[in-house]
Amino acid sequence: MSTDPLVPLGVLEEQVLVAVLRAQEEAYGMEVRRVIELATGRDLAIGAVYATLDRLEQKKLLTSRRTRGEGPTRRQFALTARGAKVLMETRAMRERLWAGALELLQLRVLRT
Repeated sequence: MSTDPLVPLGVLEEQVLVAVLRAQEEAYGMEVRRVIELATGRDLAIGAVYATLDRLEQKKLLTSRRTRGEGPTRRQFALTARGAKVLMETRAMRERLWAGALELLQLRVLRT
């Protein structure tokens, strides 16, 4: 069991951290949103994504830096070591909760 008060993460926080991890060097707000939308089918407002990114950075689970490209500067996000740990612990907690539940859920679905 985790002793970190940030575990477990909320659903959107978890999705944003995973999207930042998957996007790697392209972890800008719009790309994070795209990764989540493609994986979940969930339509997200970009404002919700940026608010979550800011909150995760305040919690020291992400860092950001300004990068220059052809246009205006953009914020690139990266997972911190603590962010990686909290993300792994959240996943482990979720898996412990689901252990044995999938079979019960399938039985209920089959009965209907």
